[in-house]
Amino acid sequence: MLSDRKTLHVWLLMLPLLCVMIAVIGWPLIDTIRLAFTNTRLVGSTGEFVGWDNFTRMLSSRNFQKAFSATMQFTLISVSLEIVIGVLVGLLLNQKFYGRTILRGMLILPWALPTVVNATLWRLIYNPEYGAFNAVLLKFGIIDQYQSWLGQPQTAMAALILADLWKNFPLVALIALAALQSVPNDIRAAAISDGANAFRRFRYVILPYLVGPLMVAVVLRTIEAFKVFDIIWIMTRGGPANSTRTLSVLVYQEAFAFQRAGSGASLALIITLAITVLAVIYIRIMRQWAGGSN
Repeated sequence: MLSDRKTLHVWLLMLPLLCVMIAVIGWPLIDTIRLAFTNTRLVGSTGEFVGWDNFTRMLSSRNFQKAFSATMQFTLISVSLEIVIGVLVGLLLNQKFYGRTILRGMLILPWALPTVVNATLWRLIYNPEYGAFNAVLLKFGIIDQYQSWLGQPQTAMAALILADLWKNFPLVALIALAALQSVPNDIRAAAISDGANAFRRFRYVILPYLVGPLMVAVVLRTIEAFKVFDIIWIMTRGGPANSTRTLSVLVYQEAFAFQRAGSGASLALIITLAITVLAVIYIRIMRQWAGGSN
C-alpha cells in the first residue's frame, strides 16, 4: 500500500512535465503523421486522405534520390572525419606538455560558436574574390587563381564538409578526452612493460574505454549531420545545381517553398526512419569493435 502511494506521488509530480512533453513533442508528431497521409497544402486547402501516395511519390522522385545521395555523402564523410580527428586531438591533449590547459579551453570555441555565425564565417573564407582560403592556397602555389569553391558542384560539398568538420570535431575530441581520463595508468604501464607498441596499446588498452563514449558521439553527430539544414542553407541554399541539397533542404522546399505540406510531412517521416536505421547500424559496428577489443 505504501509503495502504491509513493508511485502515485511520483506520477503526480511528473504530471506537469508529461503534459508539457505531450504538448510540445507528442501533438506535433501526431499531426505530422496525419499530414503525411494527406495532400494538404500550406495555404488554401485542408487536404484529402491519399494513403501512401506521398511516400511512394517522394521515394521514386529524382529530387529525393539526389538529395538522399547528397545527405549520405555529407553524413558519412563528415561524421567519419570528426570521429578520427576528434580521437587524435583527444589523444594529443591527453599528453602532458606546456600550454595544454589553454589548448583544452580553446578547443571548445568552434563548437560553442552558433551555426549561423560559423556558416557566415566560412562563407567569407571561401569568398571567390577576397576569401582567406583562396589566399592561403595561392600563397603556397596549390592554385594559380582564385576559385569559387561554393559555386562549383565539384567542390561545394567538400567545402561544406570542411566547415562542418571545423565546428563539430571539438565535441568528439572533448568526449574522447574525458574517456581517456578513465584509462588506468597501471594498465598502460603493464602494456608498455610487455612490449606493446603504440598501435597495440591504443587498440587493446585505450579503445575499449573509448567505445562507449564514442558510440554516444557517433549517434549524436549522425543525427545532426543527417538532418543538417542551417549551415547548408546559409552557405549554398542547396546549390549549385542542387549538388548540396540535402533531405532537410528538400523538406523545407516541399513544405514551404512549394507549399505541399503533405509531401513535406511524409519526407520528414522518411528522414526520421533513416536516422534511426543509421544510428542502429553505427551502434552495432561500434559494439563489434568493442567485442573484438576485449
